[in-house]
Amino acid sequence: MEKDPKTEFDVHVEIRGILPTAIAVVTRPHEFYGFMRKSGGFLGPLFFMVVLGAVSGLLAALLSLAGLAPADAFVTGLAAVILMPVFIAIFGFIGAAILFVIWKAMGSAESFETAYRGMAYTAAILPVTTLIDVIPYLGGIVGLVWMTWLLVIVSTTVHNIKTKTAWTVFGAVCVVFVLATVSLEATARRMAAQMDAWDADSRNRMEQLQDMSPEDAGKAMGEFLKGLQQAADEQQP
Repeated sequence: MEKDPKTEFDVHVEIRGILPTAIAVVTRPHEFYGFMRKSGGFLGPLFFMVVLGAVSGLLAALLSLAGLAPADAFVTGLAAVILMPVFIAIFGFIGAAILFVIWKAMGSAESFETAYRGMAYTAAILPVTTLIDVIPYLGGIVGLVWMTWLLVIVSTTVHNIKTKTAWTVFGAVCVVFVLATVSLEATARRMAAQMDAWDADSRNRMEQLQDMSPEDAGKAMGEFLKGLQQAADEQQP
């Protein structure tokens, strides 16, 4: 749970509080946000987001090594561990600003600091959503619905917004993101399948070339280059 207000940012205290805070958000979100302090600075929530983001990046890399995630997830995950503090610092405030405007439009009287703190602690679900994201389509949808549910809880318990209003607004946003996520994942999987097919075809061609005589290999390469030239000519207006 959240700690008592402090005059200085104590990294050791913050580290000790990360796990219990994350568990509270994941298992008892109503209770956590019901007692969350609406002020107390930005450093604590920012540090929480940075650490949970880095953990998520590391999990993505490990899942890739285990063959449960795309191969490029390993590089992306390791990069996230290094770059996440920068992206969290920038986009965390941008995301909080967007939510602040939405909550204000719904009638909230709370400050930007309160909006940021409420948004920042939703990062507790990132490691879990990274794990379930290995499930095609369903993983991304579950993560979006879970985040929407948390934002509704923040809206009702912290910003005193009616539950129906919160679900109407964030539910609509969730539907848009779900549709976009499914479409993007379908496109990415289709492109990956095409790349795999092209790679397999290229390997077959190379194996065939190795079995050919130098004369036959030269003729095959000439026909291949001629085909590329014809394709390029067809693309020209």
